[in-house]
Amino acid sequence: MEQENKFNTESLVQENQEQEINLLEMAAKLWSSRRIILKWVGIGIVIGLIVAFSIPKEYSSSVKLSPELSNSGSSGSGMSALASLAGINMNSGNSSDAVYPELYPDVVSSIPFTVSLLSVPVQTEDNKVITVQEFLEEETSAPWWSAILKLPFKAIGAVKGLFSESNEAESDTINAYNLTLEQYTLVKALSSRINADVDSKSLVVTISSMMQDPKVAAQLADTVTSRLQKYITSYRTEKARQDLYYAKKINEEARQAYYTAQKNYATASDRNQSLSSRAAAIAIERMQNEASLAFNLYNSTAQRVQIAEAKVQETTPVFAVVQPATVPVKAAKPSKAAILIGFVFLAFVASAAYILFLPGLKESIKSVAKNRTTLQLQD
Repeated sequence: MEQENKFNTESLVQENQEQEINLLEMAAKLWSSRRIILKWVGIGIVIGLIVAFSIPKEYSSSVKLSPELSNSGSSGSGMSALASLAGINMNSGNSSDAVYPELYPDVVSSIPFTVSLLSVPVQTEDNKVITVQEFLEEETSAPWWSAILKLPFKAIGAVKGLFSESNEAESDTINAYNLTLEQYTLVKALSSRINADVDSKSLVVTISSMMQDPKVAAQLADTVTSRLQKYITSYRTEKARQDLYYAKKINEEARQAYYTAQKNYATASDRNQSLSSRAAAIAIERMQNEASLAFNLYNSTAQRVQIAEAKVQETTPVFAVVQPATVPVKAAKPSKAAILIGFVFLAFVASAAYILFLPGLKESIKSVAKNRTTLQLQD
């Protein structure tokens, strides 16, 4: 048993020594070919600089807001506080709202919401006022290699256009229900430039936009925030606004009925003022009662309108803007240093692989070819 352990120990020591020898040999081989590595690294630096300066600058602007939650009750607030410490949100379970803050990113990235942003006017850094769609189509550039990669697809599209029998004129308006391929590509391009993120603990919503113009980025972030607030407000107050509309409608009907009954009572009183007929007195009394009932109904519906207006105000959510949109000073992308370091690293790895493995690969290929030739001659 002791001999086996001793043998295993000696074999491990021998393997470690062989690995150290192999690493030293590889390091020596790389050092002896350092000129080749330096050439490859120099080429990587040149390519990295070309790529870094070819990518257009992108500017990012963000807004942080804290939405008001509509909780159905305060029961379980202690459990919610304990759960929040563990990163679990229990407020959404008690909310009567179907659009939770966790769903805000889905609302922002939806096609109808994105399509509504295309017609928003924005002012560029050179004080040019255009729509978001025009900015994406005319003022947004791409790296030079993307144009080369798109040439085959453009050629295919041109050929299809020549053989297409459709002569229908394209409409300038975008229908969110029925998008063309070009419109869908544009909508997806804009959707990828806006983002909404929700903190699971604090429920603070961060809305950000990425554009090639700093002023447009700030304006777009502010517009997305206001549009999202309007969407949530419209949803939260929809039932209360419908109740207010119905209350105003029946109040107007009651007002007209009261005015009509009051007018009839006044007319009958004036006509029968000098008469002492019992029938006329009863008719006047009946009209007076009808006018009183109409006034009571009108008064109660007016109170109902006031209650409905207060309900609309009560259900209107309040959004606390923690951080407003500002015009960015520095570009968020691209990171020229990161691109340069990445290309230098790739050049070093490629040159090391070329020095260490290519000679052995060539020799193995030659030996295989030589063995095949020998076998063929023997046959």
